[in-house]
Amino acid sequence: MAKTALITGASSGIGAEFARYHAQKGGDVVLTARSADRLQSLADELTAEYGIKAHVLPADLGAQDGADILIAQVIKAGVQVDILINNAGFGGQGRHIDRDLAEELGMVDLNVKALVALSHYFGREMAKRAQGCILNVGSSAGFMPGPMQATYFATKAFVKSFSQALDHELRPQGVTVTLLAPGYVNTAFADRADLHGTKLVAGGGKTPRSVAKYGYDAMSRGELVAVNEKQLGFMIDWIIPLLPRRAVLKMIERMQSK
Repeated sequence: MAKTALITGASSGIGAEFARYHAQKGGDVVLTARSADRLQSLADELTAEYGIKAHVLPADLGAQDGADILIAQVIKAGVQVDILINNAGFGGQGRHIDRDLAEELGMVDLNVKALVALSHYFGREMAKRAQGCILNVGSSAGFMPGPMQATYFATKAFVKSFSQALDHELRPQGVTVTLLAPGYVNTAFADRADLHGTKLVAGGGKTPRSVAKYGYDAMSRGELVAVNEKQLGFMIDWIIPLLPRRAVLKMIERMQSK
């Protein structure tokens, strides 16, 4: 599978670990995020350690034309993307009406609109070649409503639904789509989402490396949905759907509150 992978949000966390794991397998990478310096540092690391080719294409995918700018850069560079890893995204703690509206809408733009735009373009190109893989980084949050992170949970619910439907549409043309739905991961996500002080963060989280490997391997096998923790997978598949809705809402609120 070690071909060229385009990885969004590649400057740190799970995104950087996706890049390292793919490069370790001998694949070239296209790295994108807002931080050009961090991307270049990672590109230099991967090139030196694995001898692969690393393209650095900085872009703000949350901007109105961010996805279009990135696509234009990829076309200009003459790179064929064999694997698309939609990893970029962010959350934000607090009641929806207390949070800044621009921040909430920016979350939708990055977590949903950019992911859809990139999946549309590169999915179509893969379908023309009758081969390719898309890995969308969702969250276990996408399986339930999320008081105190209402918009974030909703964006991940969209990613869950969209990814499965897209896989069904594209699989006959040789393209698979995998949803990675991890629980809490120990990255800078908690800093950006202002989650420190909540029970969610207090419980600790999995390492970015382990989550990236789990998701990448699931994509390589063509799996539809990948939840990296067995107990969490059991909870979201068999326990939460059977609980009263109000009970679920109160449980999630307690986890997300400070």
